[in-house]
Amino acid sequence: MKILASLVLYMALALGANGALADMSEIIALRDGDMKKLNLHSEPRQVSDKSFEHEDGREVTLADFKGKLVLLNFWATWCGPCREEMPMLAQLQTELGGDQFEVLTLASGHNPPPAMKKFFEKIEVDNLPLHRDPLQAVARDMAVFGLPNSVILNAEGQEIARLQGEADWSSDSALAILRALIELPEGS
Repeated sequence: MKILASLVLYMALALGANGALADMSEIIALRDGDMKKLNLHSEPRQVSDKSFEHEDGREVTLADFKGKLVLLNFWATWCGPCREEMPMLAQLQTELGGDQFEVLTLASGHNPPPAMKKFFEKIEVDNLPLHRDPLQAVARDMAVFGLPNSVILNAEGQEIARLQGEADWSSDSALAILRALIELPEGS
């Protein structure tokens, strides 16, 4: 069975996870390693409409990020697993980030901007946003319990998947899944 799952994964990578792979059952089959913790929802779910602080100080909501697949990562400066995961998210942003995909990091709880900047400098991450949810309004509204927690939003801004805990977002499995999700037609 492991060989079959690996074959599906590498075939998807070879095909560039094109539209032919758009069926969710095929995307589920791509889950390997840490990605087995990824819960793909059978139906899209609404997300929080609460505002959070953009890194430039503006108040924004998740609706402001509609139009592309978004990997929303809830984290904190004091979170050890977040320290391990963040460089992989940065690598993912470098590889897939653009008009169709974005990694959106949201510091949940008490995370002063200077501490957040120092955290990113220490782990050598310079391509991810320093957005804040200081009162955990978005996190609470989306039932985020524990950090890190990653939520995948479709282009319509709906939650389509969730992963609790840290994961290797730079793995072949994560890349194949995200590429396949990027290729899904709108409304899927």
